[in-house]
Amino acid sequence: MSSVEGFRTAVRDWLRDRLDGEFAALRGCGGPGREHEAFDERLTWERHMAAHGWTCLGWPEEYGGRGASIEEQVAFHEEYALADAPARVNHIGEQLLGPTLIAHGTAEQKARFLPPIRSVTELWCQGYSEPGAGSDLAGVRTRAALDGDTWVLNGRKTWTSLAHVSQWCFVLARTGPGSRGHAGLSYLLVPMDQPGVEVRPITQLTGTSEFNEVLFDGARTHSSHVVGAPGDGWRMAMATLGFERGVSTLGHQVGFRRELEALITLARRNGALGDPLIRDRLVRAWSGLEALRAGALRGTDPSAAKLSWSHWHRDLGELAMVVCGAAATVTGAPRALDRWQRLFLFSRADTVYAGSSEIQRNIIAERVLGLPKEPRP
Repeated sequence: MSSVEGFRTAVRDWLRDRLDGEFAALRGCGGPGREHEAFDERLTWERHMAAHGWTCLGWPEEYGGRGASIEEQVAFHEEYALADAPARVNHIGEQLLGPTLIAHGTAEQKARFLPPIRSVTELWCQGYSEPGAGSDLAGVRTRAALDGDTWVLNGRKTWTSLAHVSQWCFVLARTGPGSRGHAGLSYLLVPMDQPGVEVRPITQLTGTSEFNEVLFDGARTHSSHVVGAPGDGWRMAMATLGFERGVSTLGHQVGFRRELEALITLARRNGALGDPLIRDRLVRAWSGLEALRAGALRGTDPSAAKLSWSHWHRDLGELAMVVCGAAATVTGAPRALDRWQRLFLFSRADTVYAGSSEIQRNIIAERVLGLPKEPRP
């Protein structure tokens, strides 16, 4: 047995034992559009995973991880999906901020922030997008100024996932007076539980509120809580986006595979699988997911990976409506969406958040293919 297969077997056995016991009721809970489901119980579950060494698998061992290879991480996520384990609550800290700190943080920052991420005792959110500065982060207007040994923040962030349950936020803010574009930005680590931070939930088409608006009005954080040098925020932000669009998509694929398998089961049960056109689309969805897996294994360009998975998932939502047929157009009560209606509505956002498809295509054209930059107005 190879080391990867041995690792896979260990994951499978551990998940089976735990999810057939005290955590059995959490099978299938949570995920995009459903983050409200059993959140406290899923938090307990993830802390249980941490206590047994199943969080931060790809982190180096010196920071509490397992130093797992890409192949081992893929094996973990696949077994996690097959076990119908609950959706994770610590993705932003574990997969985005943690790797950024490991690569660019100071020794003090690593010692302070990595252990609580690994143990799932502090949750994080991402303060990038703003009204008028979504995919175009160079337009950020939130400002921070030094007041002695403290950064003072003023501004507004939007589409901030899970801000309402997070203790910390990594914020891209403009610290260079009079600066514009990529220059003069800093990457700050900001506590959420303080005067001057207001979180306003945004109600989505699904009726849920994973996303939030966050207002900073004199919020403060220590001067040492800047990752990289002041003014180096653009480079730090791009590093985080590289992790968000790259290896961390393995976590997305947990839910994708679960959704596709459930949709195939539904098509078999309601007879939709007998339609050759629907059967062909389901086969294409399966092959597309296998391509995403292969891309994760070989380290596909982050922008290409984000473009691929977001369109795959949006298309799956559309296919779900076809498989469901006329029943997909009605609900039993206002906002009483079933899982397929929720998937269709929520997945419309996939091609927009974390960098719109238009932005990803420009990045691929300019940075990968070497084409001329798009003219600026």
